[in-house]
Parts: sequence; structure tokens; C-alpha cells
Amino acid sequence: MARVDPGRDKVNFYGTLNPHTGREIVMRSEVMNSEATALYLEQILGSVPDVPILLLWDRGPWHFGQPVRDVLDANPRLETMLFPTASPELNPQEHVWKAARKAVSHNHLTLRLPDLADQFGDIVKSGV
Repeated sequence: MARVDPGRDKVNFYGTLNPHTGREIVMRSEVMNSEATALYLEQILGSVPDVPILLLWDRGPWHFGQPVRDVLDANPRLETMLFPTASPELNPQEHVWKAARKAVSHNHLTLRLPDLADQFGDIVKSGV
């Protein structure tokens, strides 16, 4: 017998990996939309001040929209480039997510989603 939570709660994470330093910037979010993405871009800009940033990202619909364009227009040092369609294997961040899921949720028992989300965020921030 296995206990399961009948709820439909969901937790999202934004994450960016600096391939030169291995540093991870992570933001937990209740939703993934252009407003949340704009907040995350501001977090990246604050975390990496005064240097040009090339952000490679997938084609998630939340990466587009006026709030995102507003942040990009206001911050010319932040440039974005899209990965090819359907190519998660090219995105280093996807490997971070996979390793964190394995470390936190595979063959482990965590009864509450918020606890699991906290563990996941801590693992990602620590560099898996």
C-alpha cells in the first residue's frame, strides 16, 4: 500500500546554470508566465551585475510576452538566444533538473509537496 496525496498542487522552478562557474541561480514560482519570467530575469541581473549576459533558453511560452520584452529592452547587457525546438539534451539546465529529481524524489519518501520542493531547491542551489 502506498500513500498518495490526492491534491493537484504544483511547484515550478526557474533555473540558470553558469557553465563557466557552475553557479546555479534558482527561483521558485507558483506559476510560469511572462510576469514570473520577468521577475526571474531581474533576479539574474541582480545576481550577475555589470557584465554582459547571454541567456540560452528553451521555447517555453512563459519566456515570451510584454513583461519579458520590457526587462530585455531595459537591460541591453542581457541577450537571449533560443535553443533549437525539441532539444532538451542541449540545455545544461535540464541535466541539473534531472539530477535534482533523482536525488530528491527517486526512492525517497517525502509526504508533503512543500517539503519536497524545499529539498529540490536546496539540492539545485548546492550544485547537485
